[in-house]
Amino acid sequence: MRVDLLTKEYPPEIYGGAGVHVAELVKALRTDIDVTVRCFGAPRSEADTFAYGVPAELAEANATLTTLGVDLQMAQDVQGADVVHSHTWYANGAGHIAKLLHGVPHVVTAHSLEPLRPWKAEQLGGGYRVSSWIEKTAFEAADAVIAVSGGMRADILRSYPALDASRVHVVYNGIDLDRWKPTTDDDVVRALGIDPDRPSVVFVGRITRQKGLPYLLRAAALLPPEVQLVLCAGAPDTPGILAEVTELVEALQRERSGVVWIDRLLPQHELSAVLTAGTVFVCPSVYEPLGIVNLEAMACGLPVVGTATGGIPEVVADGVTGRLVPIDQLSDGTGTPTDPAVFVADLARTLTEVLADPALAAEMGRAGRVRAEEMFSWGQIAASTREIYASLL
Repeated sequence: MRVDLLTKEYPPEIYGGAGVHVAELVKALRTDIDVTVRCFGAPRSEADTFAYGVPAELAEANATLTTLGVDLQMAQDVQGADVVHSHTWYANGAGHIAKLLHGVPHVVTAHSLEPLRPWKAEQLGGGYRVSSWIEKTAFEAADAVIAVSGGMRADILRSYPALDASRVHVVYNGIDLDRWKPTTDDDVVRALGIDPDRPSVVFVGRITRQKGLPYLLRAAALLPPEVQLVLCAGAPDTPGILAEVTELVEALQRERSGVVWIDRLLPQHELSAVLTAGTVFVCPSVYEPLGIVNLEAMACGLPVVGTATGGIPEVVADGVTGRLVPIDQLSDGTGTPTDPAVFVADLARTLTEVLADPALAAEMGRAGRVRAEEMFSWGQIAASTREIYASLL
């Protein structure tokens, strides 16, 4: 069996959870099937991996049109594959066109949904309507759709009611448990401006509306003064969201010590050390299909305080591996809390409760590592994915 896997992100050009997922899935699948990777960006040296650049004629076009330019090149080269598997709307167009052009089954993995990210219009303008059309068309025609959580599956069927529910499968994201593990390195942590002897709340994520960072920054003002806030946050979607976060961080830094903002992508060893040195990991997302960052924190032995939305409750066992923060959300697709002040207060209260009992926090962190080992290994995820491929042949 030859599977052509289509993706925007692939090492070394990774900026989000979807790229991590693809890289690890390919590694696990290649143990017993042929996988050809087709990705965006600069040429790769890896065998059976082909990268595609934006056609020169579209270099100044809207981002969705440059994406389609790459997709068309990918679709042409898929000929000869038994299955084509696309990840995110960036590659969904290539997968759908390949299905039509070459008569090959198309599998889609949903890492997020355009109807539930309306703030993307800030970034893409009218291109958001184009990306939404690409995703809808590809999903509704796909032979199989993989959701990364049960919550994501429900969102898919609600967003695209024309889909046959029997074609929508749940296969969780995973974690490389050999790479992500407790890593004590105080020298690295101190070099980043973090005091490993102080309790700390750690956030890791892109600066985008869905990650809920502004709510966390407001909640952080309510935390005990000895608590550090460590923000590993970069890759802003727009200048507007970056300006909002910058203003909130600077205001917080004027009020309290120990507010550390790391705005670059940390190497894996450094990030593992930061997580291991933390007291609690926080995921304040208002939209999160699953959240690989939560798995990374759990694998490093850190309890997770996360919003009770999307796939987060399937990762975080409330009271066992962390805590879930309740949220009531608007039904307009933005995920905005109906009462932001209540959500901020609940987030601050839950974090404070976990921080107040370091022994219990450590126990929940150990339980999180066990849960990651039992439920989220890449071997299990690759096996489930192979079964879906085989069912289409």
